[in-house]
Amino acid sequence: MNEHASESSAQRTAPAQDTTRAWWKEHSELGVSALLGAVGLLVLVNTVLETRGGTSSSDPLGPHAVPLLVGGLLVLLSVLLTIDVLRGGKGEAEAGDDIDLAHPADKRTVGLLAGVVLATAVLIPLVGWPIAGMGLFWGATYTLGSRAVPRDPLIAAGVSLATWIVFDGLLGVDLPGGPLMGMFGGS
Repeated sequence: MNEHASESSAQRTAPAQDTTRAWWKEHSELGVSALLGAVGLLVLVNTVLETRGGTSSSDPLGPHAVPLLVGGLLVLLSVLLTIDVLRGGKGEAEAGDDIDLAHPADKRTVGLLAGVVLATAVLIPLVGWPIAGMGLFWGATYTLGSRAVPRDPLIAAGVSLATWIVFDGLLGVDLPGGPLMGMFGGS
Protein backbone atom coordinates (compact mmCIF):
# COMPACT_ATOMS: atom_id res chain seq x y z
CA MET A 1 0.00 0.00 0.00
CA ASN A 2 2.90 2.37 0.75
CA GLU A 3 4.39 1.64 -2.68
CA HIS A 4 1.16 2.60 -4.38
CA ALA A 5 0.88 5.82 -2.35
CA SER A 6 4.45 6.89 -3.13
CA GLU A 7 3.93 6.08 -6.82
CA SER A 8 0.86 8.27 -7.09
CA SER A 9 2.66 11.05 -5.21
CA ALA A 10 5.52 10.93 -7.72
CA GLN A 11 3.03 10.97 -10.58
CA ARG A 12 1.34 14.06 -9.15
CA THR A 13 4.60 16.03 -8.78
CA ALA A 14 5.79 15.19 -12.30
CA PRO A 15 2.86 16.96 -14.02
CA ALA A 16 3.27 19.89 -11.64
CA GLN A 17 6.93 20.17 -12.61
CA ASP A 18 6.03 19.88 -16.29
CA THR A 19 3.40 22.59 -15.86
CA THR A 20 5.87 24.88 -14.10
CA ARG A 21 8.49 24.26 -16.76
CA ALA A 22 5.96 24.92 -19.53
CA TRP A 23 4.85 28.16 -17.84
CA TRP A 24 8.44 29.44 -17.62
CA LYS A 25 9.09 28.43 -21.22
CA GLU A 26 5.95 30.27 -22.29
CA HIS A 27 7.02 33.38 -20.30
CA SER A 28 10.77 33.29 -20.98
CA GLU A 29 10.79 37.02 -21.73
CA LEU A 30 10.56 37.53 -17.97
CA GLY A 31 14.28 36.76 -17.88
CA VAL A 32 14.97 39.82 -20.04
CA SER A 33 12.67 41.82 -17.80
CA ALA A 34 14.55 40.67 -14.70
CA LEU A 35 17.88 41.56 -16.32
CA LEU A 36 16.65 45.04 -17.27
CA GLY A 37 15.33 45.59 -13.74
CA ALA A 38 18.57 44.40 -12.13
CA VAL A 39 20.70 46.64 -14.35
CA GLY A 40 18.39 49.60 -13.73
CA LEU A 41 18.51 49.10 -9.97
CA LEU A 42 22.29 48.69 -10.10
CA VAL A 43 22.63 51.98 -12.00
CA LEU A 44 20.29 53.77 -9.58
CA VAL A 45 21.96 52.44 -6.44
CA ASN A 46 25.45 53.08 -7.78
CA THR A 47 24.52 56.62 -8.81
CA VAL A 48 22.99 57.43 -5.43
CA LEU A 49 25.97 55.99 -3.56
CA GLU A 50 28.53 57.73 -5.78
CA THR A 51 26.90 61.16 -5.85
CA ARG A 52 29.40 63.36 -4.07
CA GLY A 53 28.74 66.86 -5.23
CA GLY A 54 25.60 68.70 -6.05
CA THR A 55 25.04 71.12 -8.84
CA SER A 56 27.05 74.11 -9.99
CA SER A 57 26.21 77.23 -11.91
CA SER A 58 27.60 75.76 -15.12
CA ASP A 59 25.85 72.40 -14.61
CA PRO A 60 22.56 72.87 -12.77
CA LEU A 61 21.57 69.20 -13.07
CA GLY A 62 24.86 67.78 -11.82
CA PRO A 63 26.69 64.65 -12.91
CA HIS A 64 24.05 62.27 -11.58
CA ALA A 65 21.10 63.38 -13.71
CA VAL A 66 21.70 61.16 -16.75
CA PRO A 67 22.51 57.96 -14.82
CA LEU A 68 19.41 58.49 -12.66
CA LEU A 69 17.30 58.97 -15.79
CA VAL A 70 18.77 55.89 -17.50
CA GLY A 71 18.39 53.73 -14.38
CA GLY A 72 14.82 54.89 -13.87
CA LEU A 73 13.93 54.22 -17.50
CA LEU A 74 15.45 50.73 -17.31
CA VAL A 75 13.37 49.91 -14.23
CA LEU A 76 10.25 51.36 -15.89
CA LEU A 77 10.92 49.32 -19.05
CA SER A 78 11.36 46.22 -16.90
CA VAL A 79 8.01 46.77 -15.20
CA LEU A 80 6.22 47.45 -18.50
CA LEU A 81 7.76 44.37 -20.13
CA THR A 82 6.74 42.22 -17.15
CA ILE A 83 3.16 43.47 -17.37
CA ASP A 84 3.08 42.84 -21.13
CA VAL A 85 4.45 39.30 -20.79
CA LEU A 86 2.06 38.41 -17.98
CA ARG A 87 -0.85 39.68 -20.10
CA GLY A 88 0.13 37.34 -22.92
CA GLY A 89 2.51 39.46 -24.98
CA LYS A 90 5.23 37.57 -26.83
CA GLY A 91 8.46 38.50 -28.52
CA GLU A 92 8.58 37.80 -32.22
CA ALA A 93 10.94 35.05 -33.33
CA GLU A 94 13.85 36.06 -35.54
CA ALA A 95 12.89 35.75 -39.18
CA GLY A 96 16.14 36.83 -40.81
CA ASP A 97 17.13 35.44 -44.18
CA ASP A 98 20.60 34.44 -43.08
CA ILE A 99 19.63 32.74 -39.83
CA ASP A 100 18.62 29.09 -39.77
CA LEU A 101 16.76 28.67 -36.50
CA ALA A 102 16.80 24.89 -36.85
CA HIS A 103 20.55 24.75 -36.22
CA PRO A 104 22.08 25.53 -32.82
CA ALA A 105 24.59 28.31 -32.29
CA ASP A 106 28.18 27.65 -33.32
CA LYS A 107 29.71 27.36 -29.85
CA ARG A 108 33.23 27.06 -31.21
CA THR A 109 33.03 30.41 -33.01
CA VAL A 110 31.42 32.12 -30.02
CA GLY A 111 34.11 30.69 -27.74
CA LEU A 112 36.91 31.80 -30.05
CA LEU A 113 35.46 35.32 -30.31
CA ALA A 114 35.18 35.48 -26.51
CA GLY A 115 38.81 34.35 -26.28
CA VAL A 116 39.90 37.07 -28.71
CA VAL A 117 38.08 39.71 -26.64
CA LEU A 118 39.58 38.43 -23.38
CA ALA A 119 43.07 38.29 -24.90
CA THR A 120 42.63 41.89 -26.05
CA ALA A 121 41.64 42.98 -22.54
CA VAL A 122 44.76 41.31 -21.14
CA LEU A 123 47.06 42.71 -23.85
CA ILE A 124 45.95 46.37 -23.81
CA PRO A 125 47.90 47.29 -20.65
CA LEU A 126 50.93 45.31 -21.81
CA VAL A 127 51.33 46.29 -25.47
CA GLY A 128 48.93 49.22 -25.85
CA TRP A 129 45.76 49.63 -27.88
CA PRO A 130 47.22 49.77 -31.41
CA ILE A 131 48.82 46.32 -31.16
CA ALA A 132 46.09 44.75 -28.99
CA GLY A 133 43.40 46.26 -31.23
CA MET A 134 45.08 44.81 -34.27
CA GLY A 135 44.93 41.40 -32.59
CA LEU A 136 41.26 41.98 -31.80
CA PHE A 137 40.26 42.94 -35.34
CA TRP A 138 42.42 40.33 -37.06
CA GLY A 139 41.41 37.60 -34.59
CA ALA A 140 37.73 38.39 -35.10
CA THR A 141 37.98 38.29 -38.89
CA TYR A 142 39.99 35.06 -38.77
CA THR A 143 37.50 33.46 -36.37
CA LEU A 144 34.62 34.45 -38.63
CA GLY A 145 36.26 32.80 -41.62
CA SER A 146 38.45 35.29 -43.47
CA ARG A 147 41.84 33.88 -44.46
CA ALA A 148 43.28 36.76 -46.49
CA VAL A 149 46.59 36.84 -44.62
CA PRO A 150 48.36 39.83 -46.14
CA ARG A 151 45.21 41.93 -46.39
CA ASP A 152 43.47 41.25 -43.04
CA PRO A 153 46.36 42.08 -40.69
CA LEU A 154 47.09 45.29 -42.62
CA ILE A 155 43.47 46.40 -42.46
CA ALA A 156 43.31 45.43 -38.77
CA ALA A 157 46.46 47.45 -38.06
CA GLY A 158 45.07 50.46 -39.93
CA VAL A 159 41.71 50.35 -38.16
CA SER A 160 43.35 49.89 -34.78
CA LEU A 161 45.81 52.71 -35.31
CA ALA A 162 43.09 55.01 -36.67
CA THR A 163 40.82 54.37 -33.67
CA TRP A 164 43.72 54.99 -31.29
CA ILE A 165 44.59 58.29 -32.99
CA VAL A 166 40.95 59.44 -33.02
CA PHE A 167 40.23 58.49 -29.41
CA ASP A 168 43.57 59.38 -27.85
CA GLY A 169 44.59 62.34 -29.97
CA LEU A 170 41.36 63.98 -31.06
CA LEU A 171 38.80 63.05 -28.41
CA GLY A 172 41.14 63.03 -25.43
CA VAL A 173 40.19 59.50 -24.31
CA ASP A 174 43.38 58.07 -22.89
CA LEU A 175 44.14 54.76 -24.57
CA PRO A 176 47.54 53.23 -23.82
CA GLY A 177 49.81 53.47 -26.83
CA GLY A 178 52.34 50.90 -25.73
CA PRO A 179 55.54 50.85 -27.78
CA LEU A 180 53.99 53.25 -30.34
CA MET A 181 53.41 55.90 -27.66
CA GLY A 182 56.42 58.01 -28.52
CA MET A 183 56.09 57.51 -32.27
CA PHE A 184 52.80 59.38 -32.61
CA GLY A 185 52.96 61.65 -29.58
CA GLY A 186 50.08 60.01 -27.72
CA SER A 187 49.93 58.90 -24.12
